[in-house]
Parts: sequence; structure tokens; C-alpha cells
Amino acid sequence: MDASAYRLFAQEKLGVNFKDIELLITAFTHRSYLNEHKKTVSYHNERLEFLGDAVLELVVTEYLYNTYDEPEGILTNWRSSLVRTESIGAAATRCGFEPLLRLSRGEKRGSERARAQILANSFEAVVGALYLDQGYEAAKNFLSETILSTLKDILASGSWMDAKSHLQELAQSQETATPVYKVMNEDGPDHEKTFKVGVYVGNKLRGEGSGPSKQAAQQKAAEAALAYYKA
Repeated sequence: MDASAYRLFAQEKLGVNFKDIELLITAFTHRSYLNEHKKTVSYHNERLEFLGDAVLELVVTEYLYNTYDEPEGILTNWRSSLVRTESIGAAATRCGFEPLLRLSRGEKRGSERARAQILANSFEAVVGALYLDQGYEAAKNFLSETILSTLKDILASGSWMDAKSHLQELAQSQETATPVYKVMNEDGPDHEKTFKVGVYVGNKLRGEGSGPSKQAAQQKAAEAALAYYKA
């Protein structure tokens, strides 16, 4: 993909004309791509990701502080929900990042989980590139449209809360019972296990989830149970 595609992306999705288009191209360049194109590519996006992460956190923190008169703990949870991997990865998907990613052949065949992380990282890198090329206000405007605009739905759904904590509140208020998590299955070698966990409320199975650790599987099970209560 040539530079014109990235210029068009900058104009249509970022609302700017990039001065240094190579900076934006680097934001989409995964380390693995560099390993396969050492003669033609010199940089990958990890330094830009480092910078963009800081800009993202500052923009979100500034917005929450100026907009809401809430205790620190509440604001911290709201911020976490806005900047977590799932949120920024989803924003990258909505903005059409995936076709612009420069990945190795192996990474292109990677798992869905790995691709989600790459998208989230590239989102932060793009924010970093936008900040360097266009300044803080341009980065802030982009994040206002792609990240801050999702807060209303996050607050309405209660997804800013930790899934297990949210489930405990719902289960106790609706069924006067505390959720209990049980491992239903373990699969795979010790270094790459997948756990399947069920969450029971009043001895009734309310959700199941799988993950690379018991804690991750419990979170997925809690999310599934939350969907049951909201159905």
C-alpha cells in the first residue's frame, strides 16, 4: 500500500493533512514487518505507541476532570474503561485501521486476540504520530470523536465496572445470592492452558467463559452472566 492511501486516511479519518506522512505510515508498522523488510523499512511503531498512550491518558483524564465532579476512584474506573485494549481496539476497527496495518506474514495469520492487541497498539501509535505532526489539539479532537464519544454508552451499560463486581451487585439485588465460580474444564499443555469457568448464582449456571487463566475465564463468565441479567 503506497503513501497515498495513508494520506487519504489522514484526511478522511483524522481530518488533517499530514506534514510527514512517513510518521503515520510508521504508526501502522508492526515490529514483525520490519523484520521482513530490513532493507526498505527502518522503524516500527512501538516508540509512537509509547507516546500515544501518554497522550491518550492525558486527554481522557483532562476531559473527565473538567466534565464530572466525581471521586477519584470513580473517575479512575471510567478512564480505565475508555483506554483499555478492547475500547481502543474497537475504535481502531471503526476507523478502518486493519487494511493499513503493515504486518509480517506470520502476524497476518495470528489469532483474533493477537490482532486485537495489534489494533489497540496501532491506535495509540497513530495518536502519537498525530500529536507529533499536528499537535495536542488535533490529537484531542480525534480522541474526542473516537473515544470520549463512547462514554455515554459505557455509563449507561455499566460496563465501566469490573464485570465480576457488577455481576455481584446484580445477583445480590435480583436474587439475593453471591456468584460462585467453578472451573468446568482445563485444556492444553501447562504453558498454554485454556480454562473454562462457569459462574453459578443460587446453584444455577448463569454464564460460562474461557481464557488463558482462571481469572480471565472468570471475567468472561461474569460478562456472559451480565448479558443474562440484561436480556
